[in-house]
Amino acid sequence: MNDIQTIFQTANPILSQIPYPMMILNTDGIVIAWNRQAEKTFGYSAEEILGKFTPFIEKNVNYFYKDLWQKVIHSTDPMHVESITFPTKKGEVINTPITLKAFTIDNNRYIFCQFNLEADEQQDLLAFSEFSSIRNGLESSFMMLSIDQDGLITYANNLFLKYSKWTPKRIIGKTFWQMFPQTPESVVIADTIWESLQNSKQWKGEVEKITKDGQSYWVDLTAIPVSTSSKKPSSFILLENDITEKKRLQNRLEKIAYIDQETGLMNRYRLEQVVNQMITENHHFTLVYFSIDKFYSLKELYGDQAEQKLLQEFTQRMKMYFQDSSMARVSIDEFVVLTPLGEWFIQGFLTYLEQHPIYINNTTLPLSISGGITKYPDDQISFSHLMKASYAAIQKVQSEGGGSISSLTKADHKALHTKSIIEKRLLVALDKKDLKVLYQPQLDLKTGKITTVEALVRWDDEEIGTVSPEILIPIAEETGLINDIGSFMLEQACLQAAEWHKKGLDLKVSINSSVREFRDKNMVKQIRRILEDTGCPANLIHIEITEKFALEAEAETSIIQQMKQLQNEGIIFVLDDFGTGYASFRYMQLLPLSQIKIDQMFISTIQYQPKSQMLIQGMIQFGKSIDMCVLAEGVETQEQQDILTEFGCDAIQGYHVSRPIEAKEVEKLL
Repeated sequence: MNDIQTIFQTANPILSQIPYPMMILNTDGIVIAWNRQAEKTFGYSAEEILGKFTPFIEKNVNYFYKDLWQKVIHSTDPMHVESITFPTKKGEVINTPITLKAFTIDNNRYIFCQFNLEADEQQDLLAFSEFSSIRNGLESSFMMLSIDQDGLITYANNLFLKYSKWTPKRIIGKTFWQMFPQTPESVVIADTIWESLQNSKQWKGEVEKITKDGQSYWVDLTAIPVSTSSKKPSSFILLENDITEKKRLQNRLEKIAYIDQETGLMNRYRLEQVVNQMITENHHFTLVYFSIDKFYSLKELYGDQAEQKLLQEFTQRMKMYFQDSSMARVSIDEFVVLTPLGEWFIQGFLTYLEQHPIYINNTTLPLSISGGITKYPDDQISFSHLMKASYAAIQKVQSEGGGSISSLTKADHKALHTKSIIEKRLLVALDKKDLKVLYQPQLDLKTGKITTVEALVRWDDEEIGTVSPEILIPIAEETGLINDIGSFMLEQACLQAAEWHKKGLDLKVSINSSVREFRDKNMVKQIRRILEDTGCPANLIHIEITEKFALEAEAETSIIQQMKQLQNEGIIFVLDDFGTGYASFRYMQLLPLSQIKIDQMFISTIQYQPKSQMLIQGMIQFGKSIDMCVLAEGVETQEQQDILTEFGCDAIQGYHVSRPIEAKEVEKLL
């Protein structure tokens, strides 16, 4: 193993703390560092990867991004590749963007590649009598100091003199503390080492020291008390191994891992660490979240080349205005400032920007920013809640036109707190399957029979009470728990449909689905598995999607393919809330839809508004013209049912037929 491989291997602890998969390559594409997150993501251990040619790509392949590779090697800026396909050890395929950044160590170039998706205690040292017999070997391997009971240096070997640049004449008689930088942190470390030695305990760790001329260097230090009897130690020996290069590498990697390359600010990962540390130490501070308004419009107006200057100039103004405050860049156009300063001063940043405009091509940039202010601990008490509250304040500002800095009201913070409680309780409910399913019948107007029921989720929590679907579903979508709710609802619907089928009741069950669920490439496999496990025929299941779902699915081929696979197996797709979303009929051609569901907002005025009648009649005729079944929801009166029957509507759903009820109550209506 060569020296640079040794350096990277010793730097492995910092690499393993990086919260995303990464590797480091030399210019020949050989892997010399592979962190723990990469092991978890791709399944390959470091032993299987290190020293090999770039993972997953054979060395004799000639087309390995040669032009890009050369650009990366010779560039000082990070380079981004939108998508590269990597197979995992299990044979699965991962498509991931990557960021490549070259850096130099000992005049050699290395490439940091970011994938954007304690040792056993040393055995006790030999007793002093045995130690003397191997002293020569230790002296040739370690820097060594001997210290008396008063902390004065009595001996320094040649290796120590070489690294520290001291001479025997100048160092003998100096105090142990003079070997450390005179900073508060180093003084505390030196005192801790001395206290351990005074208590006859060894001390081991990494420490910063200074040379005779004041230059810093780092050592792996083992401090050993030496006793000739059972009394207190008579002297102490310090064994040191130089790890300066390792520390320099750590600093470089920390800069890459935790510093935004374009602005020099902390990134989001480092920000979270800093905030959590401040919370642990009970500091009072304000988190200010900034967003550059209409950032992408500015990019289009002034060109991509102006983007870097805009970000750098904006960062410079933040640093000038919020001096002695911590700052981070958390996304391409969003920043966070941690400051003890008051709200009136923070809002003055807008005036400062007006007085110090940014110029692009000799033209004043029409810069506008929105900001959200949240205080710790007055408003929120965790990093995630501070960020969410500040971002919520930004959204409120931007909805009103942007260009201002504001904070949420106490009522807003209370609502966010309630929302966070709901999120936590929802996780518990999903784990314990505490959600409940009710079924709302749909009446076939031609036969007068109930042929289908819509499965609706209901949640009564023992701590927070009843949570309405209007509150539950948006929170579930925002947190990603909608997939778990969808899986729960699908399983319950299939179980119930299968049970009715066994009883000879040919009832179909309709469930709601989100586009987020169908973005999961395994959605078809999951539905097939649940159908098989529950013994439910596929033709008994309807899946309802919204017009927003349809519009987004229109642009994603994979979603359309999954829907068509399920349709071929018998599942019916229903377009829910028809007429309330985006007026695009293209998805009518692309998506495998069999039924449209007219939203209740149109039905509520059908008795007394001629325009509503004409609109609904047109919707029904439109559905018939493309061979679709038409269902109206929100039907609450016999008069509404009669009008819809006259217009040729196929089925209705609403309180006039039945409220959402339990499965056993449905059977009584048949």
